[in-house]
Amino acid sequence: MTPAPRLHEAAERLALVLSGQGLQRMTARVLTALLFSEKSSVTMSELADELQASAGSISGALKNLTSVGLVERVPAPASRRDHFRLRPDAWATLYTSQNQTIAAFLEAADDGIAATGGSGLARDRLVEMRDFYAFLLGEIPAVLERWQAGRR
Repeated sequence: MTPAPRLHEAAERLALVLSGQGLQRMTARVLTALLFSEKSSVTMSELADELQASAGSISGALKNLTSVGLVERVPAPASRRDHFRLRPDAWATLYTSQNQTIAAFLEAADDGIAATGGSGLARDRLVEMRDFYAFLLGEIPAVLERWQAGRR
């Protein structure tokens, strides 16, 4: 098998694994397209062509990937289209406070705690949720520091 079909097959296999773990199918395919791309950035149109998908589904997938910190919009001076790339250090960013999803979980938990009043099972569950994510965010800097040290 030549390299191009092997790469395509490997990308599709990874997309299946990611979607099997709960990622929406198109989001998984866009992520793998960015991972396997040899370009520094791509447009939505290029992704739609490569994945034979609608602009709307590509846009939704990019929004999901951007919100968790894996993908970012980048400037392309010679182009009038938005360009996207896998964020440098994307996997570490996925678990930091730069992840809009974790920040949203914390904010929603705090709002829920305030709405429940002073006690009850719902409040206890929401406090546990908030405390877990706050703990996780507090521990991540040390984990990332060890990760970076190991990469040097």
